[in-house]
Amino acid sequence: MDNYIDRLRRYRKLRPEEYRALLVCDNPETVRELHEAAREQTLSVFGNRIYIRGLIEFSNICRNDCLYCGIRRSNRRIGRYTLSRDEILECCRKGYAAGFRTFVLQGGELPDQSDMLIEDICSAIHSEFPDCAITLSVGERREESYRRFFEAGATRYLLRHETRNPDHYASLHPASMSLEHRLHCLEVLKDIGYQTGTGIMTGSPYQTYDNIVEDILFIGDFRPEMIGLGPFIPHKDTPFRKYRTGRIDNLPADIIGLTLKLISIFRLMLPEALIPATTALATAGSNGRESGILAGANVVMPNLSPPGVRGSYSLYDNKASTGEESAEGLPDLEASLGRIGYEIAVDRGDHPSWRR
Repeated sequence: MDNYIDRLRRYRKLRPEEYRALLVCDNPETVRELHEAAREQTLSVFGNRIYIRGLIEFSNICRNDCLYCGIRRSNRRIGRYTLSRDEILECCRKGYAAGFRTFVLQGGELPDQSDMLIEDICSAIHSEFPDCAITLSVGERREESYRRFFEAGATRYLLRHETRNPDHYASLHPASMSLEHRLHCLEVLKDIGYQTGTGIMTGSPYQTYDNIVEDILFIGDFRPEMIGLGPFIPHKDTPFRKYRTGRIDNLPADIIGLTLKLISIFRLMLPEALIPATTALATAGSNGRESGILAGANVVMPNLSPPGVRGSYSLYDNKASTGEESAEGLPDLEASLGRIGYEIAVDRGDHPSWRR
């Protein structure tokens, strides 16, 4: 196993069976060495600086019906909302004053007719905050729309592929959605020039270790600038509300530990990637955020949304959106990071190879 870690650090890739061996390894010393190697790699590229992104969950309206998601179209138990342009700009003003230089606009997959609204919001933010980066996470859109958002000022786009295996993808989504189209959207985003992010949920229903190896190989070939990883957490109003978490290949598994291993593996594969310690990781474990950073993550995304709507953007149960996971808790977050030897970076935090 130590040889695998050393080869991954040196050559940035392993054979499929070697990735699988690392994923299932439960030797504490080996896992510690994996995380240490990834942490050293992160420090060598980025230093001890953690980039902050201001997360604005601007709408929970979604046309899709993904089986695991709390804002799926069929969920009639949540109040739907969409923030106005002025409300979003006010979030940005508060965030800018607090030191945020990247705003992440995240929402459900709105109907196509909303693309003009998204374009207008990007243009307004770019006009008022020209020194800030705009990241979008609004799902599968038309190629024309992606180009318009880019021209309006958006420079980053997050679109998790969720799983590279077509059968696994079909088990998580309605028949109207396809893995082929999701992957096509990712290619379009890269071709346009976005810093593109993708990723997976660990421990999602019906997932196998072989599925995860497929994901590792895909991400290694695709080479995204950003990689989002988080443990699957069920939502009470979805078909997977009773799904037994903590299992892979239908066997018990340490899902948080597996997420941390993947953060480390991807850090060693793609040293310059921007990898967040996600809200899902912070929700699932009491020290999830700090553990993610010590495993190689270098981004956190405190919530800038108006407090009154945060509970309605409920992707999974008990989603953290207050305290250190909120913009209001930035001083506490800074103190927590300081205790493990890191500091907040008050700048855009672009991918090192970014050319725009």
